[in-house]
Amino acid sequence: MIRQTPVMRMCISCRKTYDRKHLLKITKDQEQGIIFQKGMGRSAYICKSKKCYSDSKIKKKLQRALKTSLQTEFIDIFEKEITSFNDYPNKGI
Repeated sequence: MIRQTPVMRMCISCRKTYDRKHLLKITKDQEQGIIFQKGMGRSAYICKSKKCYSDSKIKKKLQRALKTSLQTEFIDIFEKEITSFNDYPNKGI
């Protein structure tokens, strides 16, 4: 049986590389706008570390990574999404 290597991605905040399953994916989709954990298009990844997702510059880092401007209500949705993502630490494993 051939064993596949995990897909590695980098957290935009701490710049460390993790398995894609352990990161929150934020995607800018042409038709749907910004979506979490699915979709195709320009994406950014953030790890579960509280230091990373509560970083004071996270909005600017996301804007640069996604090449778009973010509305203020996005931060509220982002905080809800990251807390629900952290509630299920083994999600996707």
